[in-house]
Amino acid sequence: MSQSCEWCDSTNINEISDSVYWELPDGTRAIEITDTPAVSCSECAMIYQKEATVKGIEDQLYLIDCKQIGKTITYQELMNIPRLLKKNYFDFSS
Repeated sequence: MSQSCEWCDSTNINEISDSVYWELPDGTRAIEITDTPAVSCSECAMIYQKEATVKGIEDQLYLIDCKQIGKTITYQELMNIPRLLKKNYFDFSS
C-alpha cells in the first residue's frame, strides 16, 4: 500500500529527518528536537510528522523528568531517556 501526503494526497513524498520545536508539558519552555522523523511532500511542500511520531513525543515528554533536557535534544536521545511511569495515564484515546 502506497502512502500519500496527509495534506494534499500526493504520493510524491519522502521520509526525512527534521527539527521540531515542542513546548514542555508544564509550559515552562520550548525545546528543539533535532533529527525527528518527518514526511516531506514534493507537491505541496509541506513537511510534517506522522501522528505516531507526534504521540510518541508527547507521551515521552509526559513520562520523563523534563528538567534534564537542555534547549536542544535529538529525537533518539529524547526517546532513550528512562521513563518515570510505564504509560501516559492522561491519554484516554486508546
